[in-house]
Amino acid sequence: MKLPITIHQARLGSTEFRVIRPARPLVHAVLIDHDRHLDAYLDQDAAQRIGGLWTLAASSPRSLVHLPMRANRSPSHEPPEGSGRQLDLVLLHHSLQFAPSRWKEVRRRLGPGRPQTVTLPGPGHPGKAVIDHEARHYRENRDLFHQPLHAETLFMTGSAKVFGDTARHFLDVARNGPGHVPVHPNYPHYCTELHSNAGILGDAREIHIEYCDQWDS
Repeated sequence: MKLPITIHQARLGSTEFRVIRPARPLVHAVLIDHDRHLDAYLDQDAAQRIGGLWTLAASSPRSLVHLPMRANRSPSHEPPEGSGRQLDLVLLHHSLQFAPSRWKEVRRRLGPGRPQTVTLPGPGHPGKAVIDHEARHYRENRDLFHQPLHAETLFMTGSAKVFGDTARHFLDVARNGPGHVPVHPNYPHYCTELHSNAGILGDAREIHIEYCDQWDS
């Protein structure tokens, strides 16, 4: 998979931050905070590219991967405004030890960025890390997502292993959502979840990920 991105640099004092963004806006993508859980609504293009960015986050431990989405229009079936607030998303390794309180200043200092295209390995690539699913439930497991929230942005903080394993949820929605909707007119709902029972959520809420092909203009 070839993924066009832009790479930005921002300096705060003596520290320089590297921020990766999608080269084109994720127009049909929203992330909504419903207090106890989060809902992500995506069309095929957004699901495919977010899956790619999720995969990229697994191999970019020194970067923040920023997905601007909070200003996007909601899908047509989503309840009226006021039922939840829309958020941006940042993916980052826990080893970066980035303080979300610095994000607003970093975001303000980002320039136009440098375009680049990265080639990502496909599912089942031999270089992919082996995931021990049973180990996710061990008390000492560190491969968990955490979700600090600051400046209208959700920070998905985790390890390379947990990012690499969960990118498949978005790629599944991109691959199967468009075919499901037209042949199930009475239940045109295709979704997946980052679920609490999967043993991947530490201090984090569940994320419901749904394919949508009808969006407000």
